[in-house]
Amino acid sequence: MARIKLEIPAQIAFSTLIPVRISDLNYGNHLANHVYLEMMQEARMQFLAQFGYSEKNLAGVGVIMGDTAIVYKQECFYGDVLRIEVCAADFGVRSFDLLYRFSKADNSLVCEAKTGMVCFDYHLRKTVAVPQEFIEKCK
Repeated sequence: MARIKLEIPAQIAFSTLIPVRISDLNYGNHLANHVYLEMMQEARMQFLAQFGYSEKNLAGVGVIMGDTAIVYKQECFYGDVLRIEVCAADFGVRSFDLLYRFSKADNSLVCEAKTGMVCFDYHLRKTVAVPQEFIEKCK
């Protein structure tokens, strides 16, 4: 079986801290798979907010997730505080990737992830171009 390989930059300017809550655990007593997606969304919202944007208003357009990938490296447990780094990459005409690196307080790698984000006009229900303003802010 081929494994997913993500290329995450060594240096990422944006990061946030998110604690693992007791409600985030699954029957294995570690962080549940779906919670990684929830934490990615929270980190994504904070990443966009630093530029004055949101998922509904990215320089005048919305964004919708087209795909996602997560490569797990180790378990997380209640009480861990995760550092989530986020950056934008691979800009296309209508889409771009957001790359994420999760690590623990000791800097050990928890997971690497990406979300493929598509610019979307929710009123017209169609994809639209990535705003140049956003691309410039992410450089």
